[in-house]
Amino acid sequence: MAKSDITGKRKLKAQNVSHSNIKTKRWQNLNIQTRRLWVPELKKFVTLNVTTRDLRTIDKIGVTEYAKQHGAKLA
Repeated sequence: MAKSDITGKRKLKAQNVSHSNIKTKRWQNLNIQTRRLWVPELKKFVTLNVTTRDLRTIDKIGVTEYAKQHGAKLA
C-alpha cells in the first residue's frame, strides 16, 4: 500500500478484538487513489497518490493551496 504524496499518510497498525477480548494485529489501509490533477499555476497535469479525504479538500481549496498547507512540492 502506497502513501499519500501530499500529506504522507500511511496505513495504521490496529487490533481486531474478539468477543472473548483476544487481540490480534491487523492493518487499517487508507483509501488511496491515483489521480491526474490539473494545476492551473503550472498549466499542466500532475499525477498524485491521494486519499479520498485529500480529494474532497482539493475540490474545495485547490491543489496548490492544499500542497502549500502540507509543505509538499508539485513537480
